[in-house]
Amino acid sequence: MHGLSRAPRPSRERGWGEGTRVPQARASFRMTSITRNYLVFAAGFFLFIGCMAFGEWLGASLQLIGYIFLLATIFMYAIIGVFCRTADVTEYYVAGRRIPALYNGMATAADWMSAASFLGMAGTLYVAGFDGLAFVMGWTGGYVLVSLLLAPYLRSFGQYTIPDFLGARYEGNLPRLLGVIAVMLASFVYVVAQIYGVGLITSRFAGIDFSIGVFVGLAGVLVCSFLGGMRAVTWTQVAQYLVIIVAYLTPVIMMSWHTTGIPVPQIAYGRVLERLSVDEKLLAASPAEQQVRNILIVRAQSLQQRIAALPQSLQTERAGLAAQLEALQDANAPAHEIASIQRRLHALPADTAGARKQWESEYRDAMARAQPPVPHAQAFPASAQQSSGEARNNFIALVFVLMIGTAGLPHVLTRYYTTTGIAAARNSVFWSLLFILLLYLTAPAYAVFTKWEIYHHLVGTPIAELPKWISAWGKLGLVKVEDINLDGILQLSELSINPDVIVLATPEIAGLPYFVSGLIAAGGLAAALSTADGLLLTICSALSHDVYFHMINPAAATQRRLLVSKATLMVVAMLAAWVASLRPDSILFTVGFAFSIAASAIFPAMVTGIFWRRANKWGAVAAMLAGPAVAIAYALRTHPFAGGSMDHAWFGIQPVSCGIFGVVAGFGALIVVSLVTAPPGPAAVRLIDQLRQPEAGISETG
Repeated sequence: MHGLSRAPRPSRERGWGEGTRVPQARASFRMTSITRNYLVFAAGFFLFIGCMAFGEWLGASLQLIGYIFLLATIFMYAIIGVFCRTADVTEYYVAGRRIPALYNGMATAADWMSAASFLGMAGTLYVAGFDGLAFVMGWTGGYVLVSLLLAPYLRSFGQYTIPDFLGARYEGNLPRLLGVIAVMLASFVYVVAQIYGVGLITSRFAGIDFSIGVFVGLAGVLVCSFLGGMRAVTWTQVAQYLVIIVAYLTPVIMMSWHTTGIPVPQIAYGRVLERLSVDEKLLAASPAEQQVRNILIVRAQSLQQRIAALPQSLQTERAGLAAQLEALQDANAPAHEIASIQRRLHALPADTAGARKQWESEYRDAMARAQPPVPHAQAFPASAQQSSGEARNNFIALVFVLMIGTAGLPHVLTRYYTTTGIAAARNSVFWSLLFILLLYLTAPAYAVFTKWEIYHHLVGTPIAELPKWISAWGKLGLVKVEDINLDGILQLSELSINPDVIVLATPEIAGLPYFVSGLIAAGGLAAALSTADGLLLTICSALSHDVYFHMINPAAATQRRLLVSKATLMVVAMLAAWVASLRPDSILFTVGFAFSIAASAIFPAMVTGIFWRRANKWGAVAAMLAGPAVAIAYALRTHPFAGGSMDHAWFGIQPVSCGIFGVVAGFGALIVVSLVTAPPGPAAVRLIDQLRQPEAGISETG
């Protein structure tokens, strides 16, 4: 079988192949050349930012500045894609296994800092406070698992894809096929979230409809992965890392300097958090806020009664609105009154199922807004929906799922096939964590500074004098303002902000120059594109290499394999864009679900395949079936989007953490089935020995 043979070692003439020690002089020259080129790129990028700032100072159109930021960065990625185009299989799938640890760490960081990290993490911390730290802890801890349990062994294995390893270790195409399905499922859910982020950015800063923006942004996703595969994606991600981190740090550094006089937000936000705690108490005790919360509670109770009275309540409401409309028309009432009733009538659900779904959503929203502000620094706060104990359990479950999911994400694991050796794979994880650390230490500061700006400067503003960013984001349905108590003043409970827009809107919330908004849009776009590129390449590699080449046409020529890869890339990308245009859920939840799939479907078979000799083919098959089946079933039964309810939850665990049950089911199925069936064959045992005791000829340089 193809999966049982070790990858051929490239000749010495290439200088960077697996199993080849690179001559020191050439390696030094190569590293110097890469570093010099990267420094030139960095200088050009900072000069570009300076030109945009100078253009705004001269009075250039703000919309033009936004367009230039988006188009210039996409054009830059396209240039890298063109220069890195390749028709070589090893270059296309694993970048020739020639990426130094430092730059692979940078590319992995960009691949990792997706729309979820860039857009969603600070927004979740803004909404959830302490509980949002589960994402920081889980994702960071996951890289420790990658370094210890997977990265060096995958590099020692030396093939192309995760299903390659599963097919070789578990001796057959069935584990490989299930691995392909798991890779596609986890990666597809993840890539939908990235393209959703692209749609958010392009629709806001290019002024086009969200659904159109999704497909426009798709061009930026395809240009690199389509032309040059992993080689183009890697060097594009190295460039994108700088764009991402500069864009992320700039606004919060400016806010920190303006608010505290200290340009180090990671240190200074503690002072602002103390002031924020005072504001939270004042808002909780405010009579106007309490009035709004009481009205929302009454609204929620009314919705609950209407839900209980379905279908009669829907028919009664429709008949009542129709009668009001007819009476207004007969009385020649003002046009705006007639239009108001028509809008309400048109907004009514078409049937009982639609009414139940819509009214339950409105009920949850009203109850959430009716709660006083949760102290930002309070751990595991109780709420109307869950006790403090359930909040703690969900925190722990989410950390667990994100750690295991990180160690099972195929597009992350594939990156360690690209390094120059086993030690380089370990060193690459270190560099990845270091580069990611800059963003993860900054996200809590983002949440605190933005919340301070909203609590201290926005709440209490006359609704007629609200800043323009409210209406701009409101057109996209991501920011909503409702004068519930009709006093003409904005209360906190009258403001709804989608967490996904917190980072993108922060420059406008803080009143920073517009070029900063353009910069952060470019950074968010880079984060979404870098991860989407890696995910799409992972999916199409699994289909073209593992399914087409290993199962359908083992004699396929190189050009045909690459053609199949590019064709599947286009199909999957278009399908993901279509799903993203439906706005399935927030970015962070969608990504969290992808982690649950990766944790339950991939991690058990991967880890036991390396560390447990008794794990066999049928045990792995059972794990890859039972794990995701349990996780998906739990999510469907508990998530409102799928018609589920938390009434069906186990131990109060939220659907985003469904993977905790899938991981247990996967490991349990693998162990039991492996013990009651025949042990693995000699080829699988030899492979384990090769992985656990790497050959001396494999490069150990980082």
